[in-house]
This record gives sequence, C-alpha cells and structure tokens, in this order.
Amino acid sequence: MAKLNLDKQECDFLDTTIRHWQADGLIDAETAGKLQGSYETKGFDWKRLAQYSFWVALACGIIAIASLIIDDVVINWLKKLYDTPDIIISLISGLLAGALLYEGNKRKQKYPERVFSNEAIIFFGVLFTASCIAFLGKTFDNGKGHFSILFLLSVVVYCFLATKYKSRLIWAFALVSLGSWFGTETGYQTDWSHYFLGMNYPLRFVVFGFLLVAFSFTMSGIKKIAEFRDLTYIIGLLYLFVSLWLLSIFGNFGSLEDWLKIKQIELFYWGIISVLISIGFTIYGLRRKDFIAREFGITFLLINLYSRYFEYLWDVTDKTIFFAVLALSFWLIGRKAEKIWNVEFLKPKAN
Repeated sequence: MAKLNLDKQECDFLDTTIRHWQADGLIDAETAGKLQGSYETKGFDWKRLAQYSFWVALACGIIAIASLIIDDVVINWLKKLYDTPDIIISLISGLLAGALLYEGNKRKQKYPERVFSNEAIIFFGVLFTASCIAFLGKTFDNGKGHFSILFLLSVVVYCFLATKYKSRLIWAFALVSLGSWFGTETGYQTDWSHYFLGMNYPLRFVVFGFLLVAFSFTMSGIKKIAEFRDLTYIIGLLYLFVSLWLLSIFGNFGSLEDWLKIKQIELFYWGIISVLISIGFTIYGLRRKDFIAREFGITFLLINLYSRYFEYLWDVTDKTIFFAVLALSFWLIGRKAEKIWNVEFLKPKAN
C-alpha cells in the first residue's frame, strides 16, 4: 500500500493524535505502529512550486507583451494595422480562443496531473474570448454606449464553455462578467447617475451578492452546474462582504464630494449592519459546520472592527498608544488562533 505523502505539520498532528489514542487505550501498540507507518513526511512541496512558477510565468508573459507593445518598432507596426476592421480582429481572437480552449481541455483529459499548465492555457483562451466579444461589440456599436450587453454576452459564452469543459476557471470568469454586467447595466439605465433605485454602487452589490449567495443554494439541484456550487458561493460572499465593507466606509453616498462633507461617525449604522451580518454568517457557519461562511464571517468581522478603529481613533489617539494597542490586539488574536488550531500545545506532546 502506497504511503500518504504529507506536510510536516500534518504528520506532527497525526503522530500526536495516534499517541493520544494509544495512551487512552483506544488502540494498541500494533495498530499505532501500522497507522504511523501509513504516511511519511514529504521533502518538498513541488505542487506549490509548480503553482507559483506558472503564476510568475503568466505575469512575466504579460509584462513581456506590454514591453513589446511599447517598443517603437511594434508601435509603428500597430499603426499600420490600425485600419484593420474590428470584425477581422474579432474573428482572429475567436479562432485563437477556440484553439487555446480546445488544447487546454484536451490536455486536461490527457494529462490531468498537469493542473497549472492546463489552466494557464485555458486562461489565455478566456482572454482571447473576451477580446473576440469586445471587438465584435465595436463592430456593431450604434453609438448609444450600451456596452453592458457585451458583458451579458460574455456571461452566456463563459457559462456555456464552463459547463461544456467542466472548468471552474471559466465559471469564475462568468461570475466576474455577471458582476460587471450588473454594475454597467444599472449605470446605463440611470444614465450613469450616482443612484439606482436609491442605491449607490456598494449598496447595489450588497444586493447582488445576497442574490448570488441565495442562487448558490439552489445549484445543488441543477445537475449541469452543481459542481460549481461552492465556487459560486465563495464569489457571492466575496461580492457581499467587500461591498458591505465599502458601504461601512462610504455609506450610501454617490460621490466623493458628498462623502467628504460628513464626519465618519455619522455612518456608524452602516458599520453596525456590516458587523451584525458578519457575526450572523459566523454563527451560521459554526452551527451548520459551513467553514466557508464561518471564515468569511470571522475575517470580515475583524476587518470591520479594525476599520472602525482606524476611522474613529486615528485622529484622537497618540500614535504610540494607537500602534501599541494594535500590536497587542493582533498578538492576542494570534495566540487565540494558535490554541484553536492546536499548534501551541501539540508540539510539546509530540516531543
């Protein structure tokens, strides 16, 4: 039987647990030995190295393309291509997107272990898909500025590709495009005024986030998209909590000029709402063993509390005391987290 290849921290945890079971008489020495012999500490995390390497490769590739574009020779060449019809650029982008998506998903089936290189190819395919849709929109632009339709078209295309190729990456782009459509469409419907149904952008996206989270709970019963349920849930919570945090800072003001006229203390009720929602998701996560809701709730509860600390005490507190209290609070949080995750007292037992 092949041994499990685990991180040192994971091995330390299992060693301590097995010793505890043996000391309590739950297992005998022979069983303890068999359990301890079923895993080993891995020497190096090659998977993480591969992930970071592909991220760096993608970043360097984008920088290289940007550097190439600003080169004088290339700029002159691009000027000559300026008159290229948008429909031609759209078709070329579409062909490249199709080729990259096909190749990336073909490699996923043939080399499933090459997770990051496959996703990198799909990522560029998605970018060319966006380029195809953008230039297609320019081709049929009637001058009304209703470009939110392009984002909606992107949502349809990405959803189709995600379900066809079972790609979480493409599904994530579909949800980002959906958020972009919602923001631009509400702006277009109000002639780009500051409010839509009395809501500024952060408040609109609080509603959008709630709707996306609610939709994620129905996805388990839809076979074609059930596998994307957790991803939708996470992105919905991200929309929701980031919007709530921004709302707690800027309130329901549509312009920076209006916001600068008021004192931050006047927006305390938005902060209270944000904190209460964070606490609500934390309690829900703890009771339902929903670690996603729990982590989002705890994380944004802390973000909100520290945001209020900076807002209300930065100008009225001596900076030495201010940062001393900040340091002490983070130290206490770290100590508590250390105890919760059994890092502090497992190592002495293992020794």
